[in-house]
Amino acid sequence: MKRFGKIAFTLAACMLVASPALAAEKVRWKLAMTWASTLTPLASPAPKMAKLVSEMTGGNFEIKVDGAEKHKAGLEILDMVKGGQYEMGHTASYYWKGKDITTVFFTSVPFGMTSDEQNAWLYYGDGMKLQQKVYSKFNVLSYPGGNTGVQMGGWFRKEIKTVDDLKGLKMRIPGLAGEVFAKLGVNVTNIAPGELYTSLDRGTIDALEWVGPGMDIKMGFHKIAPFYYAGWHEPASDMQFLINKDEYAKLSLEYKVILDTAMKAVSADMLAENYDASAMAWAQMKTEFPNIKVMIFPKEVLKAMNKANDEVMAAYSAQNAEFKEVYDSQQAYIKKARQWSRMSTQYYLETTQMVEE
Repeated sequence: MKRFGKIAFTLAACMLVASPALAAEKVRWKLAMTWASTLTPLASPAPKMAKLVSEMTGGNFEIKVDGAEKHKAGLEILDMVKGGQYEMGHTASYYWKGKDITTVFFTSVPFGMTSDEQNAWLYYGDGMKLQQKVYSKFNVLSYPGGNTGVQMGGWFRKEIKTVDDLKGLKMRIPGLAGEVFAKLGVNVTNIAPGELYTSLDRGTIDALEWVGPGMDIKMGFHKIAPFYYAGWHEPASDMQFLINKDEYAKLSLEYKVILDTAMKAVSADMLAENYDASAMAWAQMKTEFPNIKVMIFPKEVLKAMNKANDEVMAAYSAQNAEFKEVYDSQQAYIKKARQWSRMSTQYYLETTQMVEE
């Protein structure tokens, strides 16, 4: 697959570079990331996309990528792209819930879609149409920019045995999951990635969720909080490429196609990169840090989370017609797709486990 992708892009580049129109068109864009440049795999898609675009246009379309260490405004990407300071951004949609609550669906929502389901909904259901509709009010286009798959439920200093153990807990957790936890008594905050380790180490927070072993091992959370919980809140966390609509409109059709193709290619690549990183990192962590306790939240706690989530969804749906439109679209797709998800993946894993026992 990788070899095929390289051949396809090479052929495309040869044909496109030969075009006199492309040879004459020079475009210089800037892209701002929410993440520091070293925070891979979250920081991988943007520079990979920029490289593909440059290669396919013979260097005529260049995109300069700035990490958060450069612009110092990781949680202001949407405003910077909307305002034109940057033509593009790479970020996570649920960071903009304070501006428009409906944006959360295009990253992930609690008890929502798997990555396979979400990709299918985006590209073959109503997902992309709804995503552009939501972002059009910001004069911004939004495209999938990489997926982490199922994220872990977070690192906790103490074991969570009952719902009461959540009350008064200080936790970093973004998106609607934060609102769900808040309903259960958690003091929720959102902290920029670069400040997470220090906040946990100093006791500013008691718990946090980040991504999964591949990214968490770099952050060192396992050295402070030994209880590592399985996920429920982000079953398919998509990142987003944001593009200023006016700047995109100026591009030739050829450059639009090249940019769209490059974004889609690196989005798929990030899911594979993150999976590999997590698989390798977990093998290392369980050997080097045997005191890590992998946990599943107790059934009582999960049921309380699910109930609180239903209440949050119902409240927003009653207040916001666009939120309800996207929520209903996702739920309808899940209803159709979930049985196949179980048959194709869950049952297969159960089958292989029986063979191994």
